[in-house]
Amino acid sequence: MWAKFKNKFIGDRDFYRHVLFLAVPMIIQNAITSFVSFLDNIMVGQIGTEQMSGVAIVNQLVFVFNIFIFGGVSGAGIFSTQYYGKGDYEGQKHAFRFKLYICAVIAGAALLLFGFLDTQLISLYLNDAGSVGDITLAMKYGREYLAVMIIGLAPFAIGQAYISTIRETGQTFVPMFAGIVAVVTNLALDYLLIFGALGLPALGVRGAAIATVIARFIEFFIVVVWTHSHKKENPYIAGAYSSPKIPWHTLKGILVKGSPLMFNEMLWATGIAVISQCYAARGLEVVAAQNISSTISNLFNIVYIQLGGCISIVVGQLLGAGKLEEARDSDNKMIFFSVCSCTAISLLMMVVGRFFPSIYNTEESIKSLARTFIVIAALAMPLCSFSHCAYFTLRSGGKTIVTFLFDSVYTWALVIPFAYFLANHTTLPIAVVFFLVQFTEIFKVTLGFFMVKSGVWLQNIVEGEA
Repeated sequence: MWAKFKNKFIGDRDFYRHVLFLAVPMIIQNAITSFVSFLDNIMVGQIGTEQMSGVAIVNQLVFVFNIFIFGGVSGAGIFSTQYYGKGDYEGQKHAFRFKLYICAVIAGAALLLFGFLDTQLISLYLNDAGSVGDITLAMKYGREYLAVMIIGLAPFAIGQAYISTIRETGQTFVPMFAGIVAVVTNLALDYLLIFGALGLPALGVRGAAIATVIARFIEFFIVVVWTHSHKKENPYIAGAYSSPKIPWHTLKGILVKGSPLMFNEMLWATGIAVISQCYAARGLEVVAAQNISSTISNLFNIVYIQLGGCISIVVGQLLGAGKLEEARDSDNKMIFFSVCSCTAISLLMMVVGRFFPSIYNTEESIKSLARTFIVIAALAMPLCSFSHCAYFTLRSGGKTIVTFLFDSVYTWALVIPFAYFLANHTTLPIAVVFFLVQFTEIFKVTLGFFMVKSGVWLQNIVEGEA
């Protein structure tokens, strides 16, 4: 019994060495990014509840934009990964070119939306139902923060077209290095510009936004310069800008297989924002508490998020090379590894989470609510880990319609109506509402288990292409 279990779910030393070779740089990069966001959030939190809430609301909107970009590059990414596994660098070049186009379109649309509808978007999250905070001040600080943040949308968008393609070739060190340089810069500038250290003016939330934008430009320049100066490691970049064309068979494949994935990411991100808006109906107190809890959750969630990303790389390359059974075996072992790792991490998060809210300069009721949210999020982490791995497994095989149903349709058809009803039409405490909504993940885990087990995702989507 044990031998059979071990053979199916536990890999050898070489297997974990390969997985960790891919995962560790991405985890380090995102850990540093999340840690700096964590410190950034604390620094803004020292100014006051309204400043923290205004910044949190705008960051929720920027999060939606970020996921739109992620969805845009992911549609072409499943082809890029399999093209690379096959050794077809010309096909990978065309997939990269598609990423540039879609990222430019999304960034342009976001600039218009955030530039002209900033007040309307921020006001969706402001409700005076709570007992603390001034929503007028929160609106003021939110608009002030967003006015600067939109400058960094374009470099982030185009930079992700490069970063995602670099990662799909298995080269995760360069994005990690660029991310480290960017976040260290961000952290230093946060301290200087928020509080006015070393004789600089204290700019508050505007200073936090300026620091973030500068960091995004730095990350953009590092990955672009490295890619174009290392054509041997990035053969797809040669001639990438010599023509705007994408062959019809590649474009058709990306649109047919990739469009559901792109729309899925976009709808999912919008769905997460809507769920946050449902919680916000209970007042500014909830907005602030959720901001605190999500900051530490993001720091701990990076492990399962990046291990899911590794599944898309490892399994996608094996599928592209036609090694279907090896892809299934690797997938089983990586999912098991992710869930076990995140179970341990969730326990650590519950311990650390008790002390984290005390750092903030805000009301005690907000700190107490944040502690409760942190514990609930930690309990749900192993479930989120499995469903995240299931999603990337299905995605790696091009089952984009299935992932669309599994992810965004599930969110909009079940989770959002449930959250809206509980938050707006019951008198349940917000902590109970948060718990019930978080644990709808159980249904998603069940669906994911059966879909992964069925093997419907085991397919080579670039087979036969020149």
